[in-house]
Order: sequence, then C-alpha cells, then structure tokens
Amino acid sequence: MSIKNSMKHIWLLICILNIVFNSYSQQDSQYTQYMYNTQVINPAYVGSREMLSINALHRSQWIGLDGAPKTYSLSANFPLGDRGIGMGLSFIRDEIGPSTENNISVDLSYTIPVSEYSKLSFGLKGGFNMLNIDFSKLTIEQINDPDFRNNINNKTSPMVGVGFYWHNENNWYIGLSTPNLLQTKHYENNKVSNVTEQIHVYLIGGYVFDLSEMVEFKPAFLAKAVVGAPLSIDVSANFRFNEKFTLGAAYRLDASISGLMALQASDKIMVGYAYDYDTTELGDYNSGSHEIFLRFELFTKVRSTVCPRFF
Repeated sequence: MSIKNSMKHIWLLICILNIVFNSYSQQDSQYTQYMYNTQVINPAYVGSREMLSINALHRSQWIGLDGAPKTYSLSANFPLGDRGIGMGLSFIRDEIGPSTENNISVDLSYTIPVSEYSKLSFGLKGGFNMLNIDFSKLTIEQINDPDFRNNINNKTSPMVGVGFYWHNENNWYIGLSTPNLLQTKHYENNKVSNVTEQIHVYLIGGYVFDLSEMVEFKPAFLAKAVVGAPLSIDVSANFRFNEKFTLGAAYRLDASISGLMALQASDKIMVGYAYDYDTTELGDYNSGSHEIFLRFELFTKVRSTVCPRFF
C-alpha cells in the first residue's frame, strides 16, 4: 500500500471517529446550496413560496475516500389554504463510514403580515431519527473487542425543532432556527460508540439587488453554532440572469471554497449543481465534494406561473 493511500485511510479513520463516535461533534448535514434547501433547517420556511414545492438533493463529500459522507434529502412543502398556514414533509439520509442515519420530520408554519410587503413566519418541526452502525465495516485489530461486538440497529430518538423566518416578498430574508431542541444520547453502553445528538442553531440571511432588468445579485450567509465545535460560517454570492441561469461562488470559513450554478429549466423545474474544493489538510487526500439539487413546483394559486423569487 502506498504512503498516499495509507494517509487516506488515516484521515478517514479520524473523520469517522470525530463525526460518528465523538459525543461533541458537528452532526447535522451540511449543504452548499443551503439557499435552495431551507426547509430542512428551518420549519418556518414551509409554505412561503405559496405553491407545492418539492426538493431533492444529493451530496457526495470528500470524493476518493472510502466511506466518506453521503447525504440524500427529499422534502415537500405547501400552503394550506389562505390562512397563513404551511405544511411540509422531509426525509434525510446520512451515510458515513459504518453508520447511516435516517431522519423523517413534519413541519408546520404560521405566517403573519408585518408590513405591506414583509411577512413573519413561525415554524415547528417534529419527527424522529434512526441510527444504524455496522461495526463489521471497520477494520478492527482485536476482533473480539467487546466495544465493537454489537451493532447499533435502528436506534430511534425523537426530534422537536422551531424556527422563525422574516422575509420581504422579493428582496430579502432572515431566519433563525434549530431543527432539534433535544440533546439525545443515541447509544452509551460502551466507551467507543457514545453518540450524543447536539443542538444546532442556524442563522440565515440574504438580499437580492436588481443590477439591471436582466441581472440580479444575491449575497447570502448561513451561520451554524453547535456545542463542542467551531462556529461554521458560509457566505455566498450568486448572479441570476434573465430569471433563468444562476452562477455564483461560496466560501465556508476555514473549510472550503465552492462554485455554484443553477438553471430554471421551465416554470416548474429548477436544477442546481455545486462543487466544493476542500481548503483543509484533508483536501490533499480527496477530490472535493459534489452536490446536485432539483426543485419541482406547481399548483400556485397566486400567479399563473411559478414565482420568480430568488430564495
């Protein structure tokens, strides 16, 4: 085995230990296209686009490392009548090394007008997580080590989250949320796999500038705080041309730089892609991360075509 391949396995082992087994690791999925996937982190967003919005995302992180993280998410949200109530459903699956975690949740929101053009929404999220860890996928020196003898199978824990989302109809938004208020211990029967779900707090915001009749510019940010991990800050800048094609860049503090693009293929379909280049030492041993996003919308009662809003 070459030195480079050996280093790959060492880095992967470190990541697995920090992300899967460390009680205070940063555990929620991360997204580069967070501006298009708001529902999964903030329940107050559901219904805000005033139509049925179905979103799918796939993220493959650290390409080239065996067992590197993969995330799949599928969500849908829609308004319930004209009383300011929104509802959403979401499913998220995270895979890393020997572990998989499935998250299923229901979101409800209530929106009130704050001014002629802005609205404030309150959101509630409820659901559950299911954790599985297959220790047979690890290379264990002592096969009979009792800490790795029993797999974790469908370890279920509840989740309750809240969020606030204040936005203007076309220009700006800001939101504060936590997808799960419960600090849950998934497994604590041995010293190795002591996994605790920590509370994550998200702050998001963005503003759309009209540079011309055909060009819009939107800077946006996401800040994530979690006990035991450094503050995570993402900033992005996107240009949208003729309400069809979007091109931009993003930076995750001390972690990665990214390129983003999206296409509004029709009134109902939008597809997006992002590539992350890892700026940490781990970047020497992987080929970056890929993220693909798809949004499908229909049944608007407000407009004859899909809302051109840039968030």
